[in-house]
Amino acid sequence: MTTLAAESAEASAHSSALSNPAHPQGDHVDEVFDVVVIGGGPAGENAAQYAVQGTDMTAAIIEGEKMGGECSYYACMPSKALLRPLEVANTARHLPGLTGAEIDRDALLARRDDWVSHYDDAGQVKWAESVDLAVIRGWAQIIGERLLAVDGPDGRKIIEARKAVIIATGSRPSIPAVLQNVEPWDSRDVTAVTEVPERLVIVGGGVVACEAATWMTALGSDVTMLVRGAELLKGQEPFASEIVLDALTKLGVRVLTNTQAKSATRKDVETTPELGKLHGGTVHIELDGDSIDADEILVATGRKPLLETLNLESIGLTPEDILHENMPEWLYAVGDANGKALLTHMGKYQARVIGERIADIAAGRTPDETPEFVPVPHVIFTDPQVASTGFTEAAARKSGIDVVTTEVPYTAAAGASLLRDGVQGRAKLVINRATNAIVGATFVGPEAGELIHSATIAIIGEVPIERLRHAVPSYPTASEIWLRLIEALPQEVLRPHRA
Repeated sequence: MTTLAAESAEASAHSSALSNPAHPQGDHVDEVFDVVVIGGGPAGENAAQYAVQGTDMTAAIIEGEKMGGECSYYACMPSKALLRPLEVANTARHLPGLTGAEIDRDALLARRDDWVSHYDDAGQVKWAESVDLAVIRGWAQIIGERLLAVDGPDGRKIIEARKAVIIATGSRPSIPAVLQNVEPWDSRDVTAVTEVPERLVIVGGGVVACEAATWMTALGSDVTMLVRGAELLKGQEPFASEIVLDALTKLGVRVLTNTQAKSATRKDVETTPELGKLHGGTVHIELDGDSIDADEILVATGRKPLLETLNLESIGLTPEDILHENMPEWLYAVGDANGKALLTHMGKYQARVIGERIADIAAGRTPDETPEFVPVPHVIFTDPQVASTGFTEAAARKSGIDVVTTEVPYTAAAGASLLRDGVQGRAKLVINRATNAIVGATFVGPEAGELIHSATIAIIGEVPIERLRHAVPSYPTASEIWLRLIEALPQEVLRPHRA
């Protein structure tokens, strides 16, 4: 059994052991901290740090798996470690004057292993201890007001929080019932791949599915994507789906839209599958009027907040209460656990806000107000990249915002065209007519992710277009695309005082 499988089994055992925790009044409290965080991922780490830094308060992080969480070992870091060399190689192939940009599979996987610290969290623990955060190994359940039962390597402990408990338990993959019996890969397996399947079916058309199709094709898999809807990357501007679909198709990925897996069977299913290795024999998948066989199947159909194991009923709550922020004043939820925006950077942002709020309340200060609208930036590391922030045009209109848009090819800026020959991409701004300020932006093209923060700043700063047009982009850089977008707007938006 692998480390991951062992950890999952251990988590299940601990959950069972804590399913009927003792009544809190009858328990001896083993340790007391001012702030206790359940979950040691990026959001949990940030929440604990910001809550106590610069104060004399104490904080503990309870983690049953690895400090650093999903992002550090099974998501953001390994996927980008795999994708960046592929992007560089593809760029080199489209720049005359360069030769020899070939993928070394073993070296690529070794780079991934380095970036996940070979699945060792000692460095994360060292960091936490360096900022005076206690790390408690084990699985936590709430057993009363500011009381937690933790089942860990040394048995059960009862932990009390004087001021606050923060839920930062992250999320889990959502696996359709018809696919659960074949032990499919999830995002952990595909980022930790060590056995490359000759034929890989990916169920899903979102971020994980598109990124994984990119690196698994480069590693040698014949990839087929089963996409339930009519387009990839649902929720992005339509041109993002079109451009990424074209790019994946050119890589050799077979994308079947409006297609669902009706059922699946597998030969020799591994009951204790190893992380990143094949989970059994051939998988047979029934589709609408068709079927497909594969050596492995990856299910990338979204994630759900991980709240069911927390024993919330002990304090009269349900998971839905957490998602709707119906919590007592001492309880908070950050990151994927609150279901707002399942992105590492948004979880860390929420953690900083809530950590500072806890510190302010403890010190008798009035917490800072947060903006009514905080744009959510995304970067999808396909090739080309998709970067967006705030509203798409469709989402803005659905929210009742009267908008005007501007859209140009990525090659409208000389600096963007210089990034590689044959650049594919587009850029778009969504502008609120009432305020004349940007409420959304999307860039699709090489290194588009490096353009998106400027859009986020413009949105959060509510900078009107008539002021933004005086922000001069350097020439020749991709940022000059901002000038082209602004120039394409009608005069009543560019110079409203003249209208």
